[in-house]
Amino acid sequence: MSVLDSPRALKIALAASVALNLFAIAGGVTLWVTKTKAESKIEAAQVPGRQSTFRDILAGMEPEARDRVRSAFRASAMAARPDFEASRAARRQAVELMRGPKPDAAAANALLDQSRAAEMRGRARLEHDATAVLVTLDPDDRQALAAILSRRKGGGAPDPHKGGAGGGQGGGPGGGPEGRPDGDHGRGAGDPSGPRGER
Repeated sequence: MSVLDSPRALKIALAASVALNLFAIAGGVTLWVTKTKAESKIEAAQVPGRQSTFRDILAGMEPEARDRVRSAFRASAMAARPDFEASRAARRQAVELMRGPKPDAAAANALLDQSRAAEMRGRARLEHDATAVLVTLDPDDRQALAAILSRRKGGGAPDPHKGGAGGGQGGGPGGGPEGRPDGDHGRGAGDPSGPRGER
């Protein structure tokens, strides 16, 4: 006589089977939800015509990771602030020089060269700091947030306060050309040039 022939043994076997099926279903649902969440974040950052904002991406992160990213980007922006300020100042001087009664192309070009060099220093700092943060994130968050590096304006420079998709005037991680954490105002960290229309 098999041990499964007794009513008690059958009940135990049935209960075990049900429990295993429930665990399998729960595991499958968890995997599906996790996969869907990751795909949604990645798609939101890649859909043509819609740039997912920094805030959108952060919203999908765990609180600990979100706070860490914000803090790191804010610190990076403050460190890059002098470079962006120098870039704006040099470009502003070049504009004023060429608007004045005695324009000097050579001097203006030298100032513009200084502006570009300062801009690139600031942008490099933001992008290097951004990649340093990205490698600390889990794969799903990293894939979603990595999109900030491909954007022409403020590529490595979303604003943690306003959620700009690459920032604007403060496109950097919390700051921009003037080092202000003022979010998405039209110019990214990758374009911290002086007054609008001077390029």
